Amino acid sequence: MPKWPDDDVILFDGVCIFCSRWVRFVAKRDTAKRFRFTPIQSDYGARLARTFGIDAGDPDTNAVVHGGEVFMKSDAALTVLSLLPGWSWVSVLFAVPRPLRDPIYSLIARNRYRIFGKYNTCFVPDADLRARVIE
Repeated sequence: MPKWPDDDVILFDGVCIFCSRWVRFVAKRDTAKRFRFTPIQSDYGARLARTFGIDAGDPDTNAVVHGGEVFMKSDAALTVLSLLPGWSWVSVLFAVPRPLRDPIYSLIARNRYRIFGKYNTCFVPDADLRARVIE
């Protein structure tokens, strides 16, 4: 698997309402401001997606680069959550085998627009969060 030079970057679907809420959820709890965010619709996000084999036109996962490695699907969500203050307990969920976790993740990902909706244009964060967005 290729490496990525930037660390603690979360790749997300910027037109997905659920994904944008995920970004706001993480940003609010990330008091150390460790994570940065990039929409897959940005140049930087599209390059990151291509590097790791994610279809930027039809993304089926968010991803996080941590420790120079990329984590996708349920591994991405659990990695991010387990690194947030007060959420380290989430790491016990890594004990659930990925073949059981990822199908649930994929089911939600495939239906995210239908369930949660979709923005017409890419999510625009407030000024504080915008400073943590890489485009």
